[in-house]
Amino acid sequence: MPTVRETHLENRWRIQPNHANNYETVHGGNVMKWMDELGALSAMRAAGEPCVTASIDEMNFHRPIPVGETVVIESYAYQTGRTSVKVALEAAREDPRTGDREVTTGSRFVFVAIDQDGSPVEVPDLTVESDRCQTLRDRALEREQDEA
Repeated sequence: MPTVRETHLENRWRIQPNHANNYETVHGGNVMKWMDELGALSAMRAAGEPCVTASIDEMNFHRPIPVGETVVIESYAYQTGRTSVKVALEAAREDPRTGDREVTTGSRFVFVAIDQDGSPVEVPDLTVESDRCQTLRDRALEREQDEA
């Protein structure tokens, strides 16, 4: 069985001018794309199968990320269904010189595992093997309840 820890991923992108809007901050669509790509990787680690995006919960952009800074995206699976994997995602702006971070965006994505023909396939249960992973899972479930 896959574990929450095995699905936990973090990636960084340096914001370049071609990622920016006319306010010299990252396009929200770029952040959403990067979250979707990293989230799919977490889902695939949980499912052991290719996964496609089924839904995206509310996504609010609380702070801009200017050109020259870095966006850090954290992703992990926290719950599975019969064929689905729920993934928590959070984006933060990071000063590349100091590593100081400020959360800018958070969301939950649902992915569905598929076979070679594109049909949904069952996924294994997700296990929690440490206090840290239980905290991550609880935080994601709490946010889900708060937004319901």
